[in-house]
Amino acid sequence: MAYDTDNVFARILRREIPAKTVYEDDHALAFHDINPQAPVHVLVIPKGAYVSMDDFSANASAEEIAALFRAVGHVARDVLGLAEAGYRILANCGPDGHQEVPHLHIHIFGGRRLGPMLAR
Repeated sequence: MAYDTDNVFARILRREIPAKTVYEDDHALAFHDINPQAPVHVLVIPKGAYVSMDDFSANASAEEIAALFRAVGHVARDVLGLAEAGYRILANCGPDGHQEVPHLHIHIFGGRRLGPMLAR
């Protein structure tokens, strides 16, 4: 899948679409999901043009990779205060993984007991 420069997250990064930002650094942006699936639902995205986790892990620099995962931890722990009770992170990849936006994004879910990920 080719990177679509008009995807919603690319437009958020260009400030064409507003987002309720909770964290930003040189490599990552974190903001509240507009359709939350839990009491706390934040997305963390790299600022680079990466379609998916597969694309990111194959092509991002070591600095970008480290920065994205540090941002996820910082947001969950220090910004949202979820570390003690726990939280879930999720990154869908490709059509079978139900990825809806062609820009890597990591969901942080929390604020309640989330239950099992998949039906047994």
